[in-house]
Amino acid sequence: MKEEMVVGLSAPAPVGRWGAAPPQALLERMKDYGQEGAFALWDDLSPEYRELLVRDIESLDLSRIDRIIRRSLGSQGIPVPAVEPVPESSVSKVEGRSPEDKERWWKKGLKAISEGKLAVLLLAGGQGTRLGSSDPKGCFSIGLPSGKSLFQLQVERILCVQKLAAQSSESPSNIVPIHLYIMTSPFTDASTRNFFETRRYFGLEADQVTFFQQGTLPCVSADGRFIMETPYRVAKAPDGNGGVYAALKSKKLMEDMVARGVKYVDFYGVDNALVRVADPAFLGYFIDKGVSSAAKVVRKAYPQENVGVFVQRGHGGPLSVVEYSEMDAAMTTEINQSTGRLRYCWSNICLHMFTLDFLNQVANSLEKDSVYHLAEKKIPSIHGFTTGLKLEQFIFDAFTYSPSTALFEVVREEEFAPVKNANGATYDTPDSAKLMLLRLHSRWVVAAGGFLTHSVPLYMTGVEVSPLSSYSGENLEAICRGRTFHAPSEISF
Repeated sequence: MKEEMVVGLSAPAPVGRWGAAPPQALLERMKDYGQEGAFALWDDLSPEYRELLVRDIESLDLSRIDRIIRRSLGSQGIPVPAVEPVPESSVSKVEGRSPEDKERWWKKGLKAISEGKLAVLLLAGGQGTRLGSSDPKGCFSIGLPSGKSLFQLQVERILCVQKLAAQSSESPSNIVPIHLYIMTSPFTDASTRNFFETRRYFGLEADQVTFFQQGTLPCVSADGRFIMETPYRVAKAPDGNGGVYAALKSKKLMEDMVARGVKYVDFYGVDNALVRVADPAFLGYFIDKGVSSAAKVVRKAYPQENVGVFVQRGHGGPLSVVEYSEMDAAMTTEINQSTGRLRYCWSNICLHMFTLDFLNQVANSLEKDSVYHLAEKKIPSIHGFTTGLKLEQFIFDAFTYSPSTALFEVVREEEFAPVKNANGATYDTPDSAKLMLLRLHSRWVVAAGGFLTHSVPLYMTGVEVSPLSSYSGENLEAICRGRTFHAPSEISF
């Protein structure tokens, strides 16, 4: 098999720098880390491909990668603290908020935004493969009347919040920009940059957006050896959405945030059509609580819903997230006898807020500990496909390091419309997200005194309110009162 794989690699090529053996110093370093197998097919390679192999290995931070592999493999089987439900005191529930609380948080958040203290970080490394598209997920249109992509919807919400913050400040004409950091992957970087550039950043200033790539790590066998994708290239995979912390650190983007006067960073995933980016109410609550980290949560819709949930690690320990695949049947279905609800009910929906100080701390701590999650996958290799391990960190790994975390319950129908599966699937499709958005916006219009007509049943359609007109249903009376709108359509003024 190996001889067949490299027949085409021995074609005439320019003579490289390397002779009959790999560079001695590099070979010795690889032996030190037990990875000399990467040179196993050296004798079969042409000079050109030997050059590519050397360059590929020299591009790796071998000491860091070795530390990650050893500590991640070594962490397997180590007992973790028992989990307990999240304490009631850690959660702000929808039904427990007074109008005064909501107004105070909203104003406090807008004030911080008007002072330039908030940055937004978008996790946009995923492709739309499950949606039937090879483009980045954010380029995807869910079929709204406007035809807007997820990227455009989210950017226009930022533009709206900027305007609201300015209007609430002492200088209404002075719009302070919210800086947007966008983490891409090697698969989405060029396409994402081009999508924004050709659409003039959807109204943002070009210097208001910073793109950066998450890292990659070698894929390894169960004993930690590199898997070779080709005879001259190590198989690699993105390091998970939690790779954002290492990327922020290595690219000195937290220093950039300091220079911009940022104090708080709002993280979110791209595949949520209803996400309230830079939510003033959430920011105001976060500042009010004085915590290091916070997360928006929704109640699990049903016991078997495929979502991770927040838990407390040990009595009085930090909050963290348990993935649904790690929950046994008893934990999934356990009922709180006093409320009649699930004991483990607070779903993680990848909407997080961190102080910049804590972000610095967690980036350093995760790098120091170097423990990654291991995902067994079929890895493309010189043997076709090899069962191996991908090394990943998750965005929610940060919470384990937080001295104080607060959870902020939101209404699923108002803020969580995931877009993960192609139309025809049973849940989390473009059609289901579109319908959630249209229904929500229709309720806004009716609450503002408007009327709807429709040619299909209203439960199947609705109107779309441009984010440039309203962020969360506010300021629509002047547009809607006494007017009739035909569904489906977009309302934009």
